[in-house]
Amino acid sequence: MIHEPSIDTLAERVGSKYALCIVAAKRARQIISASKNKSKEFPENEKPLTIAANEIFDGKVIATKF
Repeated sequence: MIHEPSIDTLAERVGSKYALCIVAAKRARQIISASKNKSKEFPENEKPLTIAANEIFDGKVIATKF
């Protein structure tokens, strides 16, 4: 579960809570896939979804419309 940054703050960045769910899940899957290919471990106490949420908050991941 994401505690910081808040869900509402993240949803504002991508447009809606639905979009947040899609973008965060897609990015988390990319992080998992990259870690398996490189045999890289996640930092202690950080899960892929938390990393994705922080990237969205920092503006590293941007949601676009198709």
